[in-house]
Amino acid sequence: MATIEPSPTDLHILGVRHHGPGSARRVVKALQSISPSVVLIEAPSDVVDLAPLLVRADARPPIALLTYVEGDAERARVHPFAEFSPEYQAIKWAVAAGSEVRFIDVPAATSLALQDTNARPDAAPSAVARDPIGELARAAGYRDGESWWRDVIEEAADDSPRVFRWIGDAMTALRACAGTDPAHEQLREAYMRRAIAAARKEAAGPVAVVCGAWHAPALREGRPRSGDREILKGLPKVRTRATLAPWTSPRLALGSGYGAGVEAPAWNAHIWSQLCNADADQDATTSNARWLSKIAKALRERGYAATTDAVIEAVRLGHALAVMRDRPNPGFEELRDAAIACLCFGSEIRWREIEREVLIGDEVGRAPADAPLAPLLLDLERHQRKARLKPKAEGRELSLDLRTDSGLFRSTLLHRLRALDTPWGVLLDASGSRGTFRERWRLVWRPEMAVSLVENLVYGHTIEAAAAARLSAKMLDARSLLTLASLVRDALTAQAPKAAAVGVDRLERLAAQTSDCASMLETLPPISQIIRYGQARVVAAEPLNGLFHRLAAQAAIALPRAARDLEADAARAMWRIIVDADRAIELSAADARVRQAWRRALSDVAQTEKTTPLLAGAAARLVYESGDLDVGEIERLLSRALSPRRSRQDAAGFFEGFFTGSGARLVHDGALRRAADHWLCALDEPTLIECLPLMRRVFGGLDQVERRRLFDAVIENHSQAGEYRAADGADALWMERLPALQRLLSEGARK
Repeated sequence: MATIEPSPTDLHILGVRHHGPGSARRVVKALQSISPSVVLIEAPSDVVDLAPLLVRADARPPIALLTYVEGDAERARVHPFAEFSPEYQAIKWAVAAGSEVRFIDVPAATSLALQDTNARPDAAPSAVARDPIGELARAAGYRDGESWWRDVIEEAADDSPRVFRWIGDAMTALRACAGTDPAHEQLREAYMRRAIAAARKEAAGPVAVVCGAWHAPALREGRPRSGDREILKGLPKVRTRATLAPWTSPRLALGSGYGAGVEAPAWNAHIWSQLCNADADQDATTSNARWLSKIAKALRERGYAATTDAVIEAVRLGHALAVMRDRPNPGFEELRDAAIACLCFGSEIRWREIEREVLIGDEVGRAPADAPLAPLLLDLERHQRKARLKPKAEGRELSLDLRTDSGLFRSTLLHRLRALDTPWGVLLDASGSRGTFRERWRLVWRPEMAVSLVENLVYGHTIEAAAAARLSAKMLDARSLLTLASLVRDALTAQAPKAAAVGVDRLERLAAQTSDCASMLETLPPISQIIRYGQARVVAAEPLNGLFHRLAAQAAIALPRAARDLEADAARAMWRIIVDADRAIELSAADARVRQAWRRALSDVAQTEKTTPLLAGAAARLVYESGDLDVGEIERLLSRALSPRRSRQDAAGFFEGFFTGSGARLVHDGALRRAADHWLCALDEPTLIECLPLMRRVFGGLDQVERRRLFDAVIENHSQAGEYRAADGADALWMERLPALQRLLSEGARK
């Protein structure tokens, strides 16, 4: 006959909500009252050795227990803990109090093995089992379970541990009408019941169990032991490893795909901070005012006005909304609506700029230094052996041929590590290497790179997966076309096609929303590099062709107006952008219509009076080099731009824009030299003196070789053309004119 376990008085079941600040506070109070000799936690039983490391002084939540199959880190599970997680606080209390900590859930070795079985999938749970809290909320007149649970449990003023008994009773009633649990839930609860029974037999005092609220009735009730033994018979196992991984606030959120996540981790952290505050009895108004002050600060950091008066009005509106919605106190939804109305002036776009920061947060945890070796480091070791690269502290150069399998493998590894902010290799002459099948790297391994790699466990458990996930996360956060295009290029060089697809899709949508000419032009060079040099890595860059053509066409339309009336710094920045974009269009496979539209735009910039002179000169040079302007037109533009009616500043800008970077062109283009010579000869002495500093500044940028070649070209042309000959008595004339020439040069240099 099967025996029935009694319901012991020394067993205390604390049913909680994972990552609930109010639940965590009540757990701590309950443990202080119970003083259990053993604290049992709903977590994989085979990783309990890591429990003390979780709460070490050199560890910082959010932090996760990471378990994975040995040799296959892609098959993994994580169990994150925030500072406001009840389980974390229970472990922290037990370690400080000297109580034993045990984990009681199904071992990771079994749960990971069960992922690969071909057993029939579980039947779908009932509506009650899927959302038990929602059922309670609807019974209480609430529209959603989250709001009800926060009002009654997490943010309620009453923090009595008696709530756990009420939760257990409510869950018992719900389970009675929920039907049969799925098989995997039955397995977990059977395993936990057996672990509880073993702990109770061995414990010298009370036993406390911290588990999910739904499981509380099943762990409290008596059941035949033979039934649990049958469920647990013949469970599979695989060889696993476990470690602690730094986690982040965004990864705690529901949107990250973590099933037990919360809507607003930063809000939960705020509630926990208020609960732990020395002034624990502060009213809701003070707490809400602090929260809204954080929102105001975030807005001010982005250049928006957010006054103290607006914060006060937002506090009042938040309380009014809570009354209208029959809530005891404002939750983050009420304060969000109040902030949008009072601090964002009704602009949801402005709110979305700060929403992630104030509701999700950007907290990053830290694992203790002596935690077991993380899977990313193990994966790196495997890659290093395969690539035959040893991490060394002394720097060494590495040349790679991307046409070979070994060269491509090494390059991909180094690019993926760069994507993870672990720059083992620094790419030398990066601007030129993308256009060839060769790369040059300088390799230097520093110990802190291992720490950086461990911190990337939040993105994945292999270098390939983590690099792709981190690049995707950066792409979703990027707000500029240039940043996005650069990230897409990084994804392609790191052989992360899924991340590249995310970036291309976001590029398409962001490009459709922008009208800023500079942003569009900045994006053209990296896209051009992807299109032109993609074959070096056998990547599919076709989706970017249409985007490149569209951005180039839009930028050509916007350029003439964008080049007008710019200040000096803005003009110089735009100058570099235009020159780089022109080179990108020339090197790309842009069709004839796009090239023609771009040339027309440059011609308009060069000849329009309102164009900033520096940009007019640069555009004139680019159009001339393309063959769309002849020498006569260039001479006319020079004469007009440098005429006496123009200010010295405007003339200097045009001259600098046209001739900077034209050293090689002047050496080989006799027609352009003659045009410049005719213009100089037409200047009177005062005008020439004013132009000398300008010419010195422009031609001072030529290196010694370019200067010599230009001088030789001028002298050779003059002698061959026979335009000049030595005058009679040239030596005497030279000595006679020398003082005047010296005075002319010295006055020009002073100016």
